[in-house]
Amino acid sequence: MIQFNSKCYRCGEISFDSPDQNAKCVRMLGDARVRGQTGVLSERRGSYPFIDFRLLNNTTLSGEIGTKKKVKRLLSFQRYFHASRLLRGIVPQASLYLLDEDYLGQARHMLSKVGMWDFDIFLFDRLTNGNSLVTLLCHLFNVHGLIHHFQLDMVTLHRFLVMVQEDYHSQNPYHNAVHAADVTQAMHCYLREPKLANFLTPSDIMLGLLAAAAHDVDHPGVNQPFLIKTKHHLASLYQNVSVLENHHWRSTIGMLRESRLLAHLPKEVTQDIEQQLGSLILATDINRQNEFLIRLKSHLDNQDLRLEDAQDRHFMLQIALKCADICNPCRLWDLSKQWSERVCEEFYRQGDLEQKFELEISPLCNQQKDTVPSIQIGFMTYIVEPLFERWAQFTGDTPLSENMLNHLRRNKTKWRSLLHKQHSSSRSNDHSGQVTGSQEQTLNEEETP
Repeated sequence: MIQFNSKCYRCGEISFDSPDQNAKCVRMLGDARVRGQTGVLSERRGSYPFIDFRLLNNTTLSGEIGTKKKVKRLLSFQRYFHASRLLRGIVPQASLYLLDEDYLGQARHMLSKVGMWDFDIFLFDRLTNGNSLVTLLCHLFNVHGLIHHFQLDMVTLHRFLVMVQEDYHSQNPYHNAVHAADVTQAMHCYLREPKLANFLTPSDIMLGLLAAAAHDVDHPGVNQPFLIKTKHHLASLYQNVSVLENHHWRSTIGMLRESRLLAHLPKEVTQDIEQQLGSLILATDINRQNEFLIRLKSHLDNQDLRLEDAQDRHFMLQIALKCADICNPCRLWDLSKQWSERVCEEFYRQGDLEQKFELEISPLCNQQKDTVPSIQIGFMTYIVEPLFERWAQFTGDTPLSENMLNHLRRNKTKWRSLLHKQHSSSRSNDHSGQVTGSQEQTLNEEETP
């Protein structure tokens, strides 16, 4: 049995009745949640346990994880690092910025062009020593006048943003803090589109930026079907519906309350912010794509969007966040290609785990069958193009929308060319028989996007 000390706000103190506990007890570490005065359920910071695949085995690991110290080792280092500091009463400190003036100067120069669509988030992350999300958000909150409007304490804001950045898993090839920074930069660009910008309130802008920054926080690097078939506790908690998105939202609420960033605002204001953040983050669930597309098409066809109405503005913020979340195919080829390789690498890692534990390999996760070009062409055709064509219809073919669609078409053509080369190489290998090791290496180098 695991007992939680109610006096410990952020991390539950644990004790075991028996030294021989099955690894399944690790799941329980994620069940300590905090309900604030606003009534919205939030997950405490670090509530997501590391996915240890010994959980998939039903046998008791006698003597393997019998002590508290050994159980802690089953958590990710990141989770244990947060918990151990807090149990010792140590306040987390901001990441050190070990940069010389040349790097800082280059980062400042990039921030002066943060509204440009060719913004290179990978370069910016290197220039900020891996602090792209914190640096970008601090700048954007200042640019949009949010710090002054909401009377935010700069130290508290910085602490909150560091918490968000640290709760992304850096070992994920794709769903990490750099992705969050990239989505936030895209969201900033969309918020400046005249059709939308003319109606946005400071609250709308803050919600849009916060949702973009935290929309994938604490992502485990596997998808919802994986969590469901491995019977992860979050899948049960959210009844297999928008499991990850619900977790991202509740984790964000937990960090907002923990940091007390908005504690000076009236209760009804913070309650509204928490609910709207949830609505925005939940909209990024790819399973709801058709739902939003049908509704957007109806609004555009009927020309009944009234952006003076808060409800319609919120809906377009949801659409903007959905666009920002999947905008990689609309970036310059060099940037888009990097993101494509990263997301496919994350898919393949999941597929390898599923194969290792004799689970059915999820769609797009079989490296032997699902190539990067084929995955990207399908993604662009069925997900990205329909959404961005409707977005361009809403914005009125602005330079940004035209630029994104042009990149999308060119990138799709390049992936088709790479796919054709792969097929040609495959047919050539079938006719020529077995190739030598050096020939195989050459082919791999040419085919890898």
